[in-house]
Amino acid sequence: MIQARDFVDRALARRFDSYAGVPCSFLTPLINRVIGDARTGYVSAANEGDTVAMAAGAWIGGRRGVALMQNSGLGNALNPLTSLVHTFRIPVLVICTHRGAPGVDDEPQHALMGRITDTLLETMAVPSARFPDEPDAIAGVLDDVDQRFGKREPAALVLERGCCAPYPLAAAEPAPRAATAAVEGRGHVLAAGQRSPRQAFLETIVEVSAAPRTVVVATTGYTGRELYALADRPNHLYMVGSMGCASSLALGLARARPDLRVVVADGDGALLMRMGNLATIGAYGPADLLHVVLDNEVHDSTGAQATVSAQTDFAGIAAACGYRRVLRTDTVDELREFCAGPARAAGPHFAHVKIAPGTRAGLPRPHLAPPDVLDRFVDHTGGSR
Repeated sequence: MIQARDFVDRALARRFDSYAGVPCSFLTPLINRVIGDARTGYVSAANEGDTVAMAAGAWIGGRRGVALMQNSGLGNALNPLTSLVHTFRIPVLVICTHRGAPGVDDEPQHALMGRITDTLLETMAVPSARFPDEPDAIAGVLDDVDQRFGKREPAALVLERGCCAPYPLAAAEPAPRAATAAVEGRGHVLAAGQRSPRQAFLETIVEVSAAPRTVVVATTGYTGRELYALADRPNHLYMVGSMGCASSLALGLARARPDLRVVVADGDGALLMRMGNLATIGAYGPADLLHVVLDNEVHDSTGAQATVSAQTDFAGIAAACGYRRVLRTDTVDELREFCAGPARAAGPHFAHVKIAPGTRAGLPRPHLAPPDVLDRFVDHTGGSR
């Protein structure tokens, strides 16, 4: 058994200072230590996939990210581990508990995952080792993680029951609840056939991204491809997978790099997939994070099957979740005015924009491989690894 502070302190010496997690009783000492340490940042995430995307965003921003989760949440994390971390070659450290380990009495819902945890990590090409249970083993385990990061590979540490001695949760004053933002804009008044295409609104985002210290994270599908077709710039990151994770990656990046204005070009289908991250951004999002949802009420790139966004008030939800400025519109002019409005100390910002379905014929795909797009992005922002 080790003290949680022993691991956290030694990990901090290797720049692991950005944590996001979904709690597990096995993780309690470690999470409590991170929460109580002013040198570490901790985000309480809505799901395990978001922890991985936030850790990825932290690495892009020059910090080392740690995703904390119970092994039953590996299923939630599978998509970003395989289609974000693997695709872009982003190193993240996953600390995953081992509920239901063979030979250990546990709840019945952990039995299957307990048997397959190691196999699942291996199948996802995530090298794994046991979390250290003796102080003398910590340095060697972290040496191995350093080697993985040097190769731009993820690493997982599987934490067994009783690895860490109990550690108390620091008493914290509750954060003051900000007043719910009034939703700006004229609303969604145009019929579906009268709405402007995605390209018209992306042109506004291109204008915004021309400002110094501004970057854009574009969700997968036609959004990223149209942004690329309009203007391929080194401050644009085109997410080609990990649907729904653009906003959580952007949150990790924005927290790591408060000097940047981070713009998320999101879609209705993607947002619906991981809508819990709205609450996370509302609670933790920095002032210069701008989240724009381009909502055409369909999964456009797969054949225009309907989403349920026609019945969903994203703007109202974002306001209730704590975004400081919120827009509901279907006009380019209102989005442009909103984006040009007050930024620092007034965000995070959210715009719910209704658009027409469809895209231009012959839409190209980025000519650079995803790791090359990412390298260009990191070099442009002056990030360090």
